[in-house]
Amino acid sequence: MSDMPLEDLPFEELRHRAFHVAEHRLDLGFFVDVYSHMPGMVAIEGEGGDLGSTGGTIIESIKAVRQMFGDNDEIDADTEALLRARFATYLREHGKG
Repeated sequence: MSDMPLEDLPFEELRHRAFHVAEHRLDLGFFVDVYSHMPGMVAIEGEGGDLGSTGGTIIESIKAVRQMFGDNDEIDADTEALLRARFATYLREHGKG
């Protein structure tokens, strides 16, 4: 591997590496942490939870899953920066970089 900082790797490669390490470690907490920071999940936190908001909750949940598992068109720049930092930190702490 080059001396390139982890944060400078293409987003998809960085995500793949972090997911691979977390999967190997059976680290459900990592996935829950990442998922909880996706914009779709943040939007759900603001909903009241009544029956009228269920449709929005389902749609936001689907968006969050798409974002987390590779639909990069759904990820805004701020979220990508947050995830890059999270993935790089995770790899430094638990992976081989």
